Amino acid sequence: MTTKWQGVDKTATVATERRPAVERPTAAVESAWPELAGGQGKERVLVAMSGGVDSSVAAALLQEQGHDVHGAYMKNWINEVDVIGDCPWQQDVADARAVAEKLGIPFEVVNLMDDYKERIVEYLLRGYAEGITPNPDVFCNREIKFGVFLDWARERGFASVATGHYARSMMVADGTRSIWTGRDPGKDQTYFLALMRPEQVQDARFPIGHLVKGEVRAVARRLGLPNATKKDSQGICFIGNVKMADFLQAYLPDEPGSIVDTQGKRLGTHRGLHYFTLGQRKGIAVASNTYKQHYVVVEKRTATRELVVGFDAPETPRLYATACTLSGVSFTGTLIRQPVDCLARPRYRAPSTPVHVIPLADGQLRIEWEHPQRALAVGQICALYDGEQLLGGGVYVDIEALRF
Repeated sequence: MTTKWQGVDKTATVATERRPAVERPTAAVESAWPELAGGQGKERVLVAMSGGVDSSVAAALLQEQGHDVHGAYMKNWINEVDVIGDCPWQQDVADARAVAEKLGIPFEVVNLMDDYKERIVEYLLRGYAEGITPNPDVFCNREIKFGVFLDWARERGFASVATGHYARSMMVADGTRSIWTGRDPGKDQTYFLALMRPEQVQDARFPIGHLVKGEVRAVARRLGLPNATKKDSQGICFIGNVKMADFLQAYLPDEPGSIVDTQGKRLGTHRGLHYFTLGQRKGIAVASNTYKQHYVVVEKRTATRELVVGFDAPETPRLYATACTLSGVSFTGTLIRQPVDCLARPRYRAPSTPVHVIPLADGQLRIEWEHPQRALAVGQICALYDGEQLLGGGVYVDIEALRF
């Protein structure tokens, strides 16, 4: 059984015999200060300063390394409608500016609101309206931070853009860069960089990737940065501390439908499929009649507006998947042209797990999981790795459920 989104069955154009993990092009080089690795020397760097401690320390470290550092705040969103939540962009600008003044670096605000609305917000709302589960944070990195913002920086003579991501940009012997997981396993953010294009990777810098969070805070305190104790932000990328349900409620109308079990029995009513994603347990508002068994979402039927729920167990139909198809595939470095065995991260914070990857005729990838994966959602992102090196990723468009 499969779950598809604008997908058709494809066949591989190459043999599917198993091959070893993706071959590394060359050995990576990393120094104590990663951004100086490989003898690149000094750069004119524009740092995307969000007002948080991570990007602030990124700017400070680059300055200590002798680079020509400038800071900029990306103004992507203002809460113009009555969305419940906090969008503290003015405070964030003030915090970023205060750090820049402390460091003695130029600072400005770059207005990217039109691009953000067109490339991120509309993508987000369209996806939820179509019944899928988008990932705005991944697309924000490719389309905004290392898209229009990087283009803006290049036009003004900057060689690179730096951010506070917990990732490592390391050079290989041929002089090109690749992305590697951050040293802090609990904060690694390479998953959110999986759809970056190769040319974007070459101009991206991640100065704090060799540090753990506690060390970043320690650097901020050592330098006396005014936001050294500021809490990390939570919420939608650059929109602020806003819950997704509240954001959707402000922009998408409720479309009530029935909640049914896997046998088709009606259990209740929901207010809209866009408020739910696969595997979700909270907020269903349907009590289980079985001791120590809880309902989770296993399917969203857009044609009938039915929300299908089942018990959170491996034998529940459609909850676990053995294979999937990725579309919109991006490779951060070496392309996968033949079937390979590598690692995949099915969602953020999920551990990397072995997979067999088969390139398809139309640029899509077939992913076969060594172990069945729970609640893969069409529209979400799968990131591919060779050990600690990020290979790229793609969007789930077809999910093949575990068969019994």
